[in-house]
Amino acid sequence: MLNEHAMSSPPLPTEVLHDSGTVKAPPAIPTPESFELPETLPYRLKNSLLGPPLVTEQLASERLGKIAGLGVLAPDCISSSAYGTEEMLTQLLPYFGIAAFTLVIPITLAILAVLFFVTLSYLQVIQAYTKAGGAYVVARDNFGPKVAQVAAVALLIDYTVTVAVQCAAGTEALTSIVPRLKPETVPITIAVILLLCFGNLRGIREGAKVFAVPTYLFVAGLGSVVVVGLVRVITGRGEPVLAHHAGMQVLGHHGGLVAFAAMVAILRSFANGGSSLTGLEAISNGVASFRRPEARNARRTLVVMSVTLGFLVLGVTLLAHFSHATPYDQNSPTVVAQIAGWVFGGSGVGVALKDIVVTVTMLILFTGGNTSFNGFPYLASFVAEDSFLPHQLTRRGHRLVFSNGIIVLAVVGVALVVGTGANLNSLVALYAIGVFTGFTMAGAGMVKHHRTARQKGWKAGQVVNGFASLLSGSVVVIFAVLKFTEGAWLVVVAGPVLYFALLRLNRQYRAEAQQLEVGAAQACEAPILRRHAVVVMVDRLDLATARALQYARTLTPDDLRAVHLMIDVQRGRRIEAGWERLGLSRLPLDIIECADRRLGRGVLELAAEAVADGETELTVLLPRRGYSSRWSRLLHDRTADKIAAVLGQLPHVNATMVPYNLTSRVRVRAVPRIGRGGRSGADERGRPDGPAPGRPVRAVAGARAEGTTHIGEVRWRHRAKVAGRITSVRVQPSAGVASLECVLSDDTGGLLVIFQGRRHVPGLGPGATLVAEGMVGERHRRLAMVNPVYELIAGPEPEDEPQD
Repeated sequence: MLNEHAMSSPPLPTEVLHDSGTVKAPPAIPTPESFELPETLPYRLKNSLLGPPLVTEQLASERLGKIAGLGVLAPDCISSSAYGTEEMLTQLLPYFGIAAFTLVIPITLAILAVLFFVTLSYLQVIQAYTKAGGAYVVARDNFGPKVAQVAAVALLIDYTVTVAVQCAAGTEALTSIVPRLKPETVPITIAVILLLCFGNLRGIREGAKVFAVPTYLFVAGLGSVVVVGLVRVITGRGEPVLAHHAGMQVLGHHGGLVAFAAMVAILRSFANGGSSLTGLEAISNGVASFRRPEARNARRTLVVMSVTLGFLVLGVTLLAHFSHATPYDQNSPTVVAQIAGWVFGGSGVGVALKDIVVTVTMLILFTGGNTSFNGFPYLASFVAEDSFLPHQLTRRGHRLVFSNGIIVLAVVGVALVVGTGANLNSLVALYAIGVFTGFTMAGAGMVKHHRTARQKGWKAGQVVNGFASLLSGSVVVIFAVLKFTEGAWLVVVAGPVLYFALLRLNRQYRAEAQQLEVGAAQACEAPILRRHAVVVMVDRLDLATARALQYARTLTPDDLRAVHLMIDVQRGRRIEAGWERLGLSRLPLDIIECADRRLGRGVLELAAEAVADGETELTVLLPRRGYSSRWSRLLHDRTADKIAAVLGQLPHVNATMVPYNLTSRVRVRAVPRIGRGGRSGADERGRPDGPAPGRPVRAVAGARAEGTTHIGEVRWRHRAKVAGRITSVRVQPSAGVASLECVLSDDTGGLLVIFQGRRHVPGLGPGATLVAEGMVGERHRRLAMVNPVYELIAGPEPEDEPQD
């Protein structure tokens, strides 16, 4: 986009006079790398563990393609095929015995019917909500934020339980291969959760590389078991039916399908099998994680995921029917491990192939927990944006991920594993209620959306979504009733409690916002008080106090004085004597008795007296000494912080900390200046030595346009063409002269780019890449271009709304 906004720029200043009377060029704006700013030890450790920080403009490059998206978002859903059939059989075998292997087929078909309609429903969700899909957003937009918290609670519970379920199931697969590890189930599961947490804290792109591999290995491995097994069954070359062994579930001998107990067993089996569909919502929840066009890529990935899941679930069920693979009471070896052994046989090659299948099953079950680490932080950030969760969950961290949400999920997941002993049967009872509640809310919300929007095909969409919502709601009721005593009661009880807690938190946020925002504009423009008084609190005479006194003089107040609240007579006398000895008597020092030794109360009374006339604005400067080590901090109190908190109770009283750190002071390198020769003095090419260790490496203007000059090499009062990123934009007051001021920077320095007569230029904002050409002058004692010819190469990358 080429713009010649104003070729007739106002005249540039002809000189910049300094104390010597000579004319010197203004300096370039220094880059952050121009300063040797110290980094804390925790930050350096974070860099070592997680890698260097990513900057916001790299957010787009952290998006997922269809292949990586399936690998990152589908493990939870696809891996459910590894235990869905087993969970159905655990409910059928004790009642129906051998007949259970026949009944499991129609139950599986019923579950696949639910899968079909829920998939159709979510395809429409993705089409309608291309940036922020999922049950939470659908419910919020169609039913309002309060009703949407039902979906939020359901999905938050689902995500936290998913981590525990997937990792516990993966541990069971591991113990199928190495039975002696069975006593270490809980520590192994916890270790896997922490490893997933660490991988996600490093960033989604690296997570895609790690987590996509097990997904495709599992699909290939279990898919080969299904294909080979069905071929052997069709050709009559299948292995004999598996024998019953010690530790397997006892087969029941009840009869009568019409009996009430039989119907309960079938419904419980259907509910357990519904756990195979958990994770189906992940694609819709993570639409914004895909590369553009997000909606099309997400829809295609959803179709592939659903077809793959249906094929694997049906295939495992059919092979369980033919092989009579029976679950064990201790869940190990798993049904999938038995089927793989039945298909490949007992030869050395067959055992090796079985172990490979079980290994990749273990890997995808472990990595299936990663779906929650992708979805939970997005959901939590979106709910927090609506002020129903703490706002700390909205912030992206070191590697452009929602670090706080990831850490919270890991902590809760570990707590669930410890609380249930990593028992899969106990966890599954908590599992599907949340996700099927989400399915129900998404379907109902889309029905409302279709009835409101009435777009093409809205009647058919209404039927599909309504039926999907009805089916999903039925599963929720079945789970809540039939699994109530097995752990579902916890969700039934905790869900409403968490719901009302979210509403209470929202009321608190809204009340605070109203108190802070009402009258804010008027307060900014309110007349200032006539007098400004400054009080420097003195508790000892040292460099910290000296720095506070020096800063106080820069404020040029109407009244400046130092105050010592005396709680120790001898100490007060020493300060008085030292004040005179150091020649500070030109500044008055008030020594005020603090008989009850309540420093906070004494400062509060002092401040109240100073502003009692109603015409005085008071600033209280508090010297604050910073100590480098934690041991040193333990040896000193935080009196300044306590005093500042107390002073906040009074209007027109401002507490200001003046820090003085007892560490090596920050050193500032020489800022490159443009001398008469027009060259920077940093090195031969006019550039500083490079970025300081630990700082992110910033992309500079993409590929530099031909003929551009490093900003650090431009000549004052000469025409130049430069390229860089806009690092800051100044918002001008509406009553002032219309102008837009930006700082354009590359790795050698920065300069002001000023557009007069305009308050806003489309596309120009922090993060935009720009090529500008014009006369280099001076503004605000900095190098500047006024009304340059510019070309916008790339606008700032808007950060997507958090997804649920």
